[in-house]
Amino acid sequence: MRAVLTIFVVWAAGLGAAAQFGKISVAYEALGAAYGGQGGVAIGLMVSVVGIVGLIFGTTAGLLVARVGARRAILAALVLGAAVSLVQSVFPPFALMMASRVLEGVSHLAIVVVGPVAIAAAAPPARQGAAMTLWSSFFGLTYAVLFWLGPGLIEAGGPGLLFRLHAGWMLVCAAVLWALMPRDVALAAGDRKGGILAGHLAIYASPFVAGPATGFVFYTITYVAVLTLLPGLAHDGWGGFIGVAMPLVSIGVSLTLGVWLLGRMPAWRLVQAGFAVAVVAAAGLWLVWGHGAAEAALALAMGAALGVVQGASFASIPQLNPVPGDRARAAGAIAQLGNLGTTTGTPLLAWAVTQAGGVAVAPFVLGFSLLGMAVLALQARRRRAVSA
Repeated sequence: MRAVLTIFVVWAAGLGAAAQFGKISVAYEALGAAYGGQGGVAIGLMVSVVGIVGLIFGTTAGLLVARVGARRAILAALVLGAAVSLVQSVFPPFALMMASRVLEGVSHLAIVVVGPVAIAAAAPPARQGAAMTLWSSFFGLTYAVLFWLGPGLIEAGGPGLLFRLHAGWMLVCAAVLWALMPRDVALAAGDRKGGILAGHLAIYASPFVAGPATGFVFYTITYVAVLTLLPGLAHDGWGGFIGVAMPLVSIGVSLTLGVWLLGRMPAWRLVQAGFAVAVVAAAGLWLVWGHGAAEAALALAMGAALGVVQGASFASIPQLNPVPGDRARAAGAIAQLGNLGTTTGTPLLAWAVTQAGGVAVAPFVLGFSLLGMAVLALQARRRRAVSA
């Protein structure tokens, strides 16, 4: 029972980490009114700076978590996250608000690195796939809930209420995890050797540690870009339906069919299979472009396939890395390459759409899904060579 509760509270901490993005998105208009003199680009940067921290320091965070321990790292991150949310709730001067967002990026990064490590440690081996898939749902679910409840909360108590509630959520998670999580075990001497640069090189040189991230990056490049742009490009009024249904289908299929399949094949193989289905769905979308209902059906098929990719990518962390330190490093690599994908994917697709029109969505998903399959096959070959 303690293990189950730990898994769900760590997942709740992940929901809080996702809300570090989502609360700004929901309160975007209020922030624009408060800081309108700074211009739209500055407000946009307020949203993205949290991800930029992860892009720059993702693997560094993985190395540091491996050294200081998961419990200390996540408790410090949750308390820091609560503190900056309280500061943000009073809408301080713009420079202070941006400084708080940078600190929030540190908090976010620590949580998303610790989360997979803590959940994999708490879950029994037979349930690790399901537990890691649950973790993978934290971002999409948070956005869905925030965009459902957030506007009403802002209307009732102002945008500051949303930030204060977020601070309370983070503090409650910290208090419960302080009681639940086991104390950190000192690392072996071998885990402490080498500097930050050597640690980074070791992460990306290892087909075991880097394996999950080098597939996950192609998911983040495609999924976020398609979810952002496809609803506005779809025909016959189906865009709104796609925007709402696609993330829900991704989460639902990942938590049901994805979990069932994880009990029957290695996680990295399931990531490949998800990309393969995405290739077929993207090819179909290419053929039916201009027909709204068919576009919507194939968009949902792509969302389902990519949702399986997401869940199985996280499940592959403990499957490929039995040592907690390596799991932290793998989670750091996923954070770094995941942020690389989310940062670059939407501008790339937007550029492709300006060149070829909305139909560019299909070859964009098809091409990056094929690349994901190829990179995963290469990493598997490297693992076999190391193990031979």
